[in-house]
Amino acid sequence: MPKQLLVGAHMSIANGFHNALYEGAKIGASTIQIFTSNQKQWKGKKISDKDIDLWKKALKETKITTVMSHDSYLINLGSPKKDMLLKSRQAFKEEIERCLLLDIDYLNFHPGSALDSTEEQCLDSIVESLLEVSPLLKDKKLKLLLETTAGQGSNVGYCFEHLDYIIKKVESKVPIGVCIDTCHSFAAGYDLRTKKACDETLKEFDKTVGLHHLFAFHVNDSMQPLGSRKDRHAPLGEGEIGLECFKFLMTDKRVKYLPKYLETPFSEKNWKNEIALLKKLAEGKK
Repeated sequence: MPKQLLVGAHMSIANGFHNALYEGAKIGASTIQIFTSNQKQWKGKKISDKDIDLWKKALKETKITTVMSHDSYLINLGSPKKDMLLKSRQAFKEEIERCLLLDIDYLNFHPGSALDSTEEQCLDSIVESLLEVSPLLKDKKLKLLLETTAGQGSNVGYCFEHLDYIIKKVESKVPIGVCIDTCHSFAAGYDLRTKKACDETLKEFDKTVGLHHLFAFHVNDSMQPLGSRKDRHAPLGEGEIGLECFKFLMTDKRVKYLPKYLETPFSEKNWKNEIALLKKLAEGKK
């Protein structure tokens, strides 16, 4: 059976988890990303048996086989503030539990922010946070994916070395991997503007982290220049990165079939066209 291109976008669950799948299918998505609860609130809504039944029905009808969740923006698994760290760990645990109820494949999360601590202290706190949830993930298909960051403020995860540090500390007990956000990594200083630059960045990732740890991409152009450390997404081909990067990701045999999720501006208005564009790029067309 031929491999399937997995291209989609972050879909709203405003009208139910199941509706996110149907709306994704309408715009040509073969995979989707969702929030399993309000990303700006600590407590998530309880998932009912009816929610699960409707979700399973929609999965079957849309034939969408791969789903990724994005955790709450409030969570900071590396916080030096004890109360915030405890709240973050509890919210992350509840996010995992919701993902397991929906049989989701990947849980994408921003590693954390050091605030007034050092980067190493932050990374160690993230490691401790991940090891705490390891019992929940035993014998489950759910994989946790560290998202590359732009390095704004005190965010860690902007360099591949940070990701490698965390993975090496937890991989024996936690199913862990990486989701590269093209906008974030570009803003962090990894050039993606040409085929050669993309190849070099991918080789650097392989040397530092290992391509076997790469499971997904957020495909976003960048409003800000290389190394700006500013997280500002732009529509594909309309930013500082340009279309060559996305053609590379859709054709290079090392990453062609990894799931790719749009988080570009203008939401569904533009995502249908961008999904079609990515599929054309996979065929070597512009």
